Amino acid sequence: MFCGADRQDGRRRVTSARAIAADQAWAAVLRRDRAYDGRFVTGVLTTGIYCRPSCAARHPGRGNVRFFASGAEAREAGLRACKRCLPDDAGRDEAAVLAATDEIKASGGRPLLGELARQVGYSPSHFQRVFKRATGLSPAAYARALREERARDALSGGDSVTGAIYDAGFEAASRFYDSMDGRLGMTASVWRGGGAGVTIRWAVVQTTLGPMLVAATDKGVCRLSFAEGEAELAARFPNAVLVEGGADFADLLQRVIGAVEQPGSANDIPLDVKGTAFQEAVWAELRRIPPGETRSYAEIAAAAGNPRAVRAAGSANGANCVAVLIPCHRVVRSDGSLGGYAYGADIKKKLLEREAK
Repeated sequence: MFCGADRQDGRRRVTSARAIAADQAWAAVLRRDRAYDGRFVTGVLTTGIYCRPSCAARHPGRGNVRFFASGAEAREAGLRACKRCLPDDAGRDEAAVLAATDEIKASGGRPLLGELARQVGYSPSHFQRVFKRATGLSPAAYARALREERARDALSGGDSVTGAIYDAGFEAASRFYDSMDGRLGMTASVWRGGGAGVTIRWAVVQTTLGPMLVAATDKGVCRLSFAEGEAELAARFPNAVLVEGGADFADLLQRVIGAVEQPGSANDIPLDVKGTAFQEAVWAELRRIPPGETRSYAEIAAAAGNPRAVRAAGSANGANCVAVLIPCHRVVRSDGSLGGYAYGADIKKKLLEREAK
């Protein structure tokens, strides 16, 4: 059984030694957390069925629930699979998504949904839903994100903008510019020039967590950090024009300060941050963590579409340029300990304590 169990009077019960694991499982069920699908199933004794943690059905009473490591264990206990969430397909779904992402990466082009679905044994419409549920993107959008990632990498080190665009898999330069409109925050030619010609307004303000640097382009906040100043900003954006923020910067600055002092109070602050497709998927999952809650690196990796990429999820967490606005401080180790934080464990602890209140 999932949380460790013994038999008593023909029924199974969770042992007190594993009560914490059971509480974590129940919390995942209450928030319908897809990151736990395939890791355990929820058995409902009153109905005799078992479900995925993310099942959309009405939640049962906690006293009627038992957790099992697999559908097979649940069936041994006399339960049957939910016809709504199809819990026995969870492992198959994960394998299908991983196979499809490998195929998309290998092809470098525009794989057809029907062909991907045929390769993994699903109908196109069903696989579209499975893939989007796992990654947050359709297969076509995932392929576009990978092409954009390749283009950014090529522009950072290549000599020819046009060559980089075609090498990344775009059929025409116009398709690249249409795809990147509003995403790069600068034209392709200056992207590889380290931000040459881009104006960044900045300020250092005092907060209850210490001095905080806030910097923004005309697209949104591109840097939020603690104990940094103009020198660190210049090192990060060596070719940008840095302008100390004035009155036109004050409104955005106050909104950012409010988000730090009162977590969760300003989720609409515009950002101008760029990463790989996986990094951006991780950052999107971080922004979905409610204030006062935490996730493990493994949970974030699974939610971002690659359960095996725990180390990569940690790296993406560390690559976050806008502390608090993308709440990487809400990610902790699997054992519940704080783990690392770019600005020190003390600030991370204070942020979590503040949010818990």
